Amino acid sequence: MYLITGCAGFIGFHMCQYLLKKKLNVIGIDSINQYYSKKLKLDRLSLLKKNKTFKFNNINLCDKKKLELVLRKTEDLKIIHFAAQPGVMYSYKNPKTYYENNILATRNLVEATKKLKILQFLFISSSSVYGDKKKYPIKENAQLIPINYYANTKIECEKIVHKNFKNANHSTKILRPFTVYGPFGRPDMLILKMLTFIKKNKEIGIYNFGNYLRDFTYVEDVVEILFKLSLKKNLRIKTFNICASKPIKINDILKLVKKYLKKPFKIKYFPKRKGEMLITYGSNKNLLKFIKFRKFTTFNIGLKKTINWYKKYSHKNYLELYKWI
Repeated sequence: MYLITGCAGFIGFHMCQYLLKKKLNVIGIDSINQYYSKKLKLDRLSLLKKNKTFKFNNINLCDKKKLELVLRKTEDLKIIHFAAQPGVMYSYKNPKTYYENNILATRNLVEATKKLKILQFLFISSSSVYGDKKKYPIKENAQLIPINYYANTKIECEKIVHKNFKNANHSTKILRPFTVYGPFGRPDMLILKMLTFIKKNKEIGIYNFGNYLRDFTYVEDVVEILFKLSLKKNLRIKTFNICASKPIKINDILKLVKKYLKKPFKIKYFPKRKGEMLITYGSNKNLLKFIKFRKFTTFNIGLKKTINWYKKYSHKNYLELYKWI
């Protein structure tokens, strides 16, 4: 039995789909918040609810009593904790939301997990905890130097995990995904935002003059890796990067999009924004020593899959799903 927090979110949804295809029982938790329109989240959720082995709980992890009631009803539970308030820019405007949905929610879940002696816990952190570095690819033992409030909350969450499970008999893992992309992604994420602006013939704003380097990792790879990790038991807390380790420049992505769409589009370049990392480029060597994994999806293939999904998706106004563009 798996419990997935943030099941209506981007990666959480894909994680549930992956598990349900394997005929596994899944409990989903999500509060369906308003960071972007509920429509996309409800669409994801409606697909999950078609499975008889999926049970949904609309609760906020800040509500400790309701959370414990859900956890008490199940045995032999594996928890994968995705639920969090995402977004770098939004974190500067709404720090309280990030404290509640990231730090407080994680503390409640971790303490309940420990109290009820649930032995498998995977926490989904972020590559943003590293900040900018002089040496790449980034290994898991690199110093954590966050450059935005969102990353700070993820580090605090990692500390909560370490504090509670350091000496406990739990199989605990901290995962740091790098720039996850793919179908059903958040409307504020670069590729889907780009496709929407092109469709609407709007000018695309590109920051740092297109020179950001990003370690794009396809969402289906991420959830398959998480499943494999959930099957591996470990006594000490282990931390892994989840990344393709093949960074690509944003300007090169623009060229690929133009090639695949065969359509010109307008671009306006801007300087680097506060809180954004210049480079995300991780090492996956430790991960691939711990689990066996096929080759990562190449960016070209992942981009084509994402574009094909976008063309078929029913929302004509994908841009309106996101409030903070």
